Amino acid sequence: MEFYTYIIQSKKTGKYYIGHTNNLERRLKEHNSGQTKSTRNGGQWELVYVKSFPNSTEAVNFEMKIKRMKSKKYINDLISASC
Repeated sequence: MEFYTYIIQSKKTGKYYIGHTNNLERRLKEHNSGQTKSTRNGGQWELVYVKSFPNSTEAVNFEMKIKRMKSKKYINDLISASC
């Protein structure tokens, strides 16, 4: 099974959310339907970055690496490099 680390961006606020999942389509629907507390007030969310991993451990580790950086520039660089 493939796992993903993803970044979504709020169309309303411009803020980013970083997470991981094994089902991107389902997870994005959860964010956009208000089922996720941390993204509920952000309006519609757009997938702006995704990276796949062979297991959940690697996906979680990469998610934590991005979050530890605490840098919008780092996130923007990741997104730009993936285009």
